[in-house]
Amino acid sequence: MNRPLISCIVPVFNGERYLGETLDSILAQTYRPLEIIVADDGSTDGTAAVVATYDDQVRYLWQTNAGPAAARNLGLRAVQGEFVAFLDADDLWHQEKLARQMARFEARAELDMCFTKAQNFWIPELREFGARHRDHPGLQETVCARSLCTLLVRGSLVDRVGGFNPEFSAGEDTDWFLRAFEHGAVMESLPDVLMYRRWHRGNLSWRAFASDTQLRDARLQLVKARLDRRRPAGMMAARPRERPAPEMWREDHAMPDGPSPAGGHRAAPAEDPL
Repeated sequence: MNRPLISCIVPVFNGERYLGETLDSILAQTYRPLEIIVADDGSTDGTAAVVATYDDQVRYLWQTNAGPAAARNLGLRAVQGEFVAFLDADDLWHQEKLARQMARFEARAELDMCFTKAQNFWIPELREFGARHRDHPGLQETVCARSLCTLLVRGSLVDRVGGFNPEFSAGEDTDWFLRAFEHGAVMESLPDVLMYRRWHRGNLSWRAFASDTQLRDARLQLVKARLDRRRPAGMMAARPRERPAPEMWREDHAMPDGPSPAGGHRAAPAEDPL
């Protein structure tokens, strides 16, 4: 039986230090077939040389530096797969990550998006910081990560929602998830830890966490973008568009080695799921 192709997009900017480990974790996936696309956002280090060592196992695209959203869009324009996954150039996947998620898509024809849990890990010089802030919701060792790096999504949903908004310097992933919600996406979160997020001083997550101003500005930008989408075209003020019915955004929690709990679907709460 021919299995669907998964296109794996790796956006990178000056990521030569960890990129090889990231690509190795994709190539170690038990699921096949795979397409791996490195979307280089104008790197000036040895990123291209690292990719070159993988020969035809990896497609390499380059653009002038325009930010992570634009880099992901560069990759999206080149995908050939029926499914799309993203992995940042400093993070890792469990070798069964894609296989376990694809099993859920095979079991549920209506499923659009599938997430997994993630595990944070710290480079040696940041371990003390990680231990000091281990009670922070985003810095606990294991987190329920609605993140691009845990996501596997149907390409048909990406076609409906569109790409990432390059005007966001941070939070472009949350903006995309909210737009997917508005399009009635059906999602599921697995309880399995299948992605490993590396914390170091060079990654965007670290910079955002270290900057209260950046976090505040990102939240304000998300709120403004969503309000703008709710206004009828040409009107500065109008009644917000009605929220999709809660059942349009369903979240199931599949057991690690078995089917979803009895009942199949659980309606999401009335508020947004993100």
